[in-house]
Amino acid sequence: MDDFGEAFAALGELRARPLFVMKVGVDHIHKIGGPAGIDRRVGEMLAGRFAGERLSGDVLTGGADWQIVRADGAVLLDARVVLRTDDGAEIATDYSGIRSGPADAIARLARGEPVDPADYYFRIAPRFSTSDPRYEWLNRILAVGIGHRLPEGPVYSLFEIL
Repeated sequence: MDDFGEAFAALGELRARPLFVMKVGVDHIHKIGGPAGIDRRVGEMLAGRFAGERLSGDVLTGGADWQIVRADGAVLLDARVVLRTDDGAEIATDYSGIRSGPADAIARLARGEPVDPADYYFRIAPRFSTSDPRYEWLNRILAVGIGHRLPEGPVYSLFEIL
């Protein structure tokens, strides 16, 4: 068991660096429904913007966020968007995530009211895919994001896990 203590000491710290901040618009949410205890909905994503030290650009219109709203109020996210960098590279981006919190905070979000992001949990795990050699390093990283839901759509702070 002592080997685990040494391994933990060597690997026990998670390090990250900022990747970019992304703001996405949501136009319409289709309320599909589903079996008891699950409510499916699909959000149409509008153009947005992302900006960071190593890459910046536009979120293209046409993405979608396929959500499952569980009986406990948690929202499971399954989104796909295309990013176009300011220098013309296109990057396919998909992310899964979860948004949950106290019932009153979730109800205020649903009504479009401002809610402090510290009052609820909103995290994503994005993946990237591109053939552009300037950004192919994105194909080989893990990233996480912290979200904040505004009435017009989400804002995410994304971080590369080192």
